[in-house]
Amino acid sequence: MSSSSIARTRSLDHLVLTVKDLDATVKFYESVLGMRHTAFTSGGQERHALTFGGQKINLHVSGREFEPKAQNVQPGSGDLCFLVEDSVDEVAQRLHESGIEVLEGGGVVNRTGAKSKLRSVYIRDPDGNLVELSNETS
Repeated sequence: MSSSSIARTRSLDHLVLTVKDLDATVKFYESVLGMRHTAFTSGGQERHALTFGGQKINLHVSGREFEPKAQNVQPGSGDLCFLVEDSVDEVAQRLHESGIEVLEGGGVVNRTGAKSKLRSVYIRDPDGNLVELSNETS
């Protein structure tokens, strides 16, 4: 952390995914990743989010985004990594059994995370966002 920075970042509160189909996105993240869908009102408008742990993913429907928004919003441009409680070996098996395509040859791969090495499986959500499901390793 630079002492000359304008702001010292502590953590990430939320991020935004722009989606084509709100219902398909909610169904995927609830059924595959166990997230909870919440609807709330902000500025007089109904909004939608997915929550898990202490984090939140706000959902904007393509063409009906809330302002301010990212400069070049586009469904399917995200690349997300989630640390999961379950063994990724078991997750990979459940994904195969559910008919969800596992990328990278269909199995678990080794990667580097923010704090440690990771064992990961890769899938895509309904918009084509890359979703990495990982366990930290020593």
